[in-house]
Amino acid sequence: MTTIPVPADIVVALARTGLVVAGAVPTGQPLEGGVSSDIWRVDLPSGPICVKRALAKLRVAADWRVPVSRSRDEARWMRCANKAAPGSAPALLGQDEAAGVLAMAYFAPASHPLWKLELRDGRVDPGFAAKVGATLARIHAATAADPTVTAEFQTDENFFAIRLEPYLVHTARAWPHLASMLLELVAVTQSNKRALVHGDVSPKNILVGPCGPVFLDAECAWWGDPAFDLAFCLNHLLLKCLWIPAAREPLLTSFARLSDAYLAGVVWEPRRDVERRAARLLPGLLLARVDGKSPVEYITEAAQRDQVRRVAAALLRVPVNELADVGAAWREQLHR
Repeated sequence: MTTIPVPADIVVALARTGLVVAGAVPTGQPLEGGVSSDIWRVDLPSGPICVKRALAKLRVAADWRVPVSRSRDEARWMRCANKAAPGSAPALLGQDEAAGVLAMAYFAPASHPLWKLELRDGRVDPGFAAKVGATLARIHAATAADPTVTAEFQTDENFFAIRLEPYLVHTARAWPHLASMLLELVAVTQSNKRALVHGDVSPKNILVGPCGPVFLDAECAWWGDPAFDLAFCLNHLLLKCLWIPAAREPLLTSFARLSDAYLAGVVWEPRRDVERRAARLLPGLLLARVDGKSPVEYITEAAQRDQVRRVAAALLRVPVNELADVGAAWREQLHR
């Protein structure tokens, strides 16, 4: 396996955390980091670690800039998640807040494959989807019951800049006749602050660990509406029906299993309330992933984008209260 020198600014940050000796020149490999960060496997004498450096400008076509201070919030989320559900996030090894760099435990792909790649290759396990839902609810429940967490995550400005504006507000500009519905979703999400939200619960940010899911990339961490995390993850399971047509049925089963497992763990408010908010938010997120600032890369055909738009627009105009109704509307569109 070929390795290369780690960028000097990352090495300097690691030296400030005490993870490398000043003057050392560690080697490693760049990892796939999505749009928001540079991620490296850094090989130290004690073994490999994962190092993540937040980017000020995200790698998307739109001009999308967010402060690198979000790495501080990610580190805090990791600590909270591991306290609520041990092993649900990587262990935090060190952090340089000024540089937006954090170091964490490294998981080898052989033992912790990425859920997105498992789905892409047709290995769709509804039982694992249920574990994702149950673990997410466990984190939400534990933080909802801990009033001390609230003060650490007053990140409304970041969450709006990273999630609500590029997804829902930007999409509202593209769809003027649906703008009032999309902006209402923003207002409802902002006004239901109940638990610690991850903000990017997506298969690309979840490892399939031998003991359950490991959640990554909590840069959007926010004290807010837990329905956002539920809807955000379920949205990806629906969209992947277009990416992996042969796996549509197990993906739809995974949608139902994740929903049921999550709702079974809701203890901080009536389950019907969080389900209603998630069911109404989902179509807005569906539309955002084809017409927002961060469209999914695997929906490339105009006919597929139009499928998403038809379902999303119909559900925005006539909202439903149950996630099963969203799944049924999606299934009906797929079979047309």
